Amino acid sequence: MSKYDAIIIPGGGVRENGALPLWVTRRLDRAVELHSGEYIITLSAGTVHKTAILNESGFPVFESAAGANYLLKQGMKPEKILSETISYDTIGNAYFARIIHVDPMELRKLLVITSEFHMPRTEAIFRWVFGLDAPAAGYELSFEPASDEGIAEEILASRIERERRSLEGFFKKKERIRTMRQLHDWLYWEHDVYAASLRPKQAAGEVLGSY
Repeated sequence: MSKYDAIIIPGGGVRENGALPLWVTRRLDRAVELHSGEYIITLSAGTVHKTAILNESGFPVFESAAGANYLLKQGMKPEKILSETISYDTIGNAYFARIIHVDPMELRKLLVITSEFHMPRTEAIFRWVFGLDAPAAGYELSFEPASDEGIAEEILASRIERERRSLEGFFKKKERIRTMRQLHDWLYWEHDVYAASLRPKQAAGEVLGSY
């Protein structure tokens, strides 16, 4: 019997030809290790911080699709893999995972796997998003970090610092968003990644190596 209804894996970058960086394959490998029949949900269209990777036909290689392809190569059954191809950041990961897959399929016991450097912000965001207008039975969220080992020291240090600043900013903005409708409105009117009238601020320097 499955311990969870679904294992959720945020995207973490994709390279040429759909190759995945080490820290992403670690997340996926841990999901395979823990898998006991539940769905695995891979997240993310990509990132605003780098130019999109294109396949041989000129179409974008979505991070979630690359993750799903990796899982298939590990022998996972295709009917157990669900992808989300809209989000470009961690708040989007949580929001679209919930409205596209989790709520329609009535999934309640969820395990989120991401890298150690990404975990503090990921857990804060997922607990917040899944706490907004939650169903009566609620959600049972669990979190498991995948090792950061092997990431270049200067890249990891830059990403950890960026995560710290982003988490501080998140705590400030979440106080005025109390419902899913308010989150929707904020995403599409104020968030620089999703609002039609805004343009996202791109990262620069060493931290780009972690996307």
